[in-house]
Amino acid sequence: MSLRSMARLTAMLPLLAGAAPPVLAQPAAAASQVYRCPGPPVLYTDAISPKEAIEKGCRTIEGTPITIIQAPRPRQAAAPANSGNASGGAAPRPAADSRVDPNAQRQRDGEARRILLDELKKEEDKLAALQKDYNNGEPERRGDERNYQRYLDRVAEMKAAITRKEADISALKREIAKLPAP
Repeated sequence: MSLRSMARLTAMLPLLAGAAPPVLAQPAAAASQVYRCPGPPVLYTDAISPKEAIEKGCRTIEGTPITIIQAPRPRQAAAPANSGNASGGAAPRPAADSRVDPNAQRQRDGEARRILLDELKKEEDKLAALQKDYNNGEPERRGDERNYQRYLDRVAEMKAAITRKEADISALKREIAKLPAP
């Protein structure tokens, strides 16, 4: 196809699109009409009649359909009549069936503490090994480090690794402190 015939086809496309029968445009209009209603919470709905939409000042939305997802309604907790709350407000109480047995919770907390303490011990051992290799900023040079810059790069990597390990250890200690005492 030549450039000239491509240009003619491109010029004729708007004319061809206008010549399409109006039946092709009907399926989109046959679907329920979606309205955008003004207000503090802007409302998109298809559950009102055209007359109600005009009364409320709603506009129709044209183009692609809108997907509407219904949000779950928040649950209202029953306030106890006389709670011994120091703050004076009613604290929401979990349902009786969702409570965890105190012994089971204590066991879970103990297991979590043991895992964190094991992890802390491993990290402290790794930190000690890194600090030993680091040798206060003067680690031994290796045979492949004839270039002094390679040595300096390795020293900088070691220092960064030590800093990361120290941050990991402090994070583990914070997590252990959050757990209830055994």
